[in-house]
Amino acid sequence: MASLRPLIAQGRKRLGFLIGAGAPAGISTNGSTEPLIPVVAGLTDKVIVALEKQYGAVFQALRNEMDDANIEALLSRIRSLGSTIGKASVYSLDGEGFKSLSEAICREIGKIVDKRLPSGSSPYTDLVSWISGTSREHAVELFTTNYDLLLEEALERAGIPFFDGFSGAREPFFDPSSVATDDLPSRWTRVWKLHGSLGWSANGLGQVIRTGGSESSQLVYPEHLKYDRTQSAPYSALFDRLKNFLRTPDTLLIVTGFSFADAHISALLSECLAANPSANVFAFQFKPFDDEGYAAEIARRRGNMSVYGPDKALINGIVAPWKPGDPPTRDWDSIRSAYWSNTGKGNPYFTLGKFSELARFLASSRSTREILSDNIIPFASDAPLDEAKPAKELILTAGTSE
Repeated sequence: MASLRPLIAQGRKRLGFLIGAGAPAGISTNGSTEPLIPVVAGLTDKVIVALEKQYGAVFQALRNEMDDANIEALLSRIRSLGSTIGKASVYSLDGEGFKSLSEAICREIGKIVDKRLPSGSSPYTDLVSWISGTSREHAVELFTTNYDLLLEEALERAGIPFFDGFSGAREPFFDPSSVATDDLPSRWTRVWKLHGSLGWSANGLGQVIRTGGSESSQLVYPEHLKYDRTQSAPYSALFDRLKNFLRTPDTLLIVTGFSFADAHISALLSECLAANPSANVFAFQFKPFDDEGYAAEIARRRGNMSVYGPDKALINGIVAPWKPGDPPTRDWDSIRSAYWSNTGKGNPYFTLGKFSELARFLASSRSTREILSDNIIPFASDAPLDEAKPAKELILTAGTSE
């Protein structure tokens, strides 16, 4: 943490983020405990409830025959039946009936993820605050598997220019050649929607366009054909961008809210880390370490990937429980509280596996000291920090002229 903090604050490192479904799931709606956008289990329940009246018996029959009947497995099974049984009947539906059920599921997924960013402060605004707070030599690249528009909305609210691969006015079109280059200034954040986005549609020419609405026809929905879909345009260009990022010397990809269960993404990460030893992946995971098997499997084979769980970490191929070391400076305790929970409620744990805590840690890295009282204002500086030495404290105290 003592090394990471100045690294993300100085603006010289080539940084990217891979943001998964766990990010919006950590945001509640209107003060309730319900997540803004649920993860797979919650998504499954919501889709089934929405389609219960027409397809309840079919869902029940399919769930009885399946070991893990989440929405991804259900959609895979339904699409398989739709493409194979023809006019035969299974659970009172023929092939066309299962195709209609598949389309209905996709429409419901689109509705569920079509949420607006809550007003006021949020993890997304904290992330954007960090992005905009430092002059950078390289643009920050945000890769996400999420369909929602929360990232784009946070960037727009802050007035931060970003590029997502589209160009145009009435019907912006996807331009793969622009995705492959770095012609834009570094102050333009890059936003890459690896599985598509709300508002993506296909025009009469077969091009993928951005409509500005909430259509969901071009999303890579969770199902067994996910790998095949991502090999076609525009997804192939976006995955090439992720591959090129990881193959660039001295890059750091920070992963949050992502389970590594997407085999096509995990395989790409493993391949690129093997090809480029100077690249690094820091995976901040929400679940206990032993429940993060997909991430740990890659990190055990690739020494340039580290996995940080709340109870344990895997660094340089070695798994061990957390044990706080000696602070690098005498005032480090206030900084440690940004990533280490020691509230007395159970065992202490590492907190950055939660997207909201990671975003707050990023935003607070702009100053060399946390706000300790109303009389202390954090000093934000764009000056490069010496990675080999602890950062000096620069504090402005209210009521003084120095």
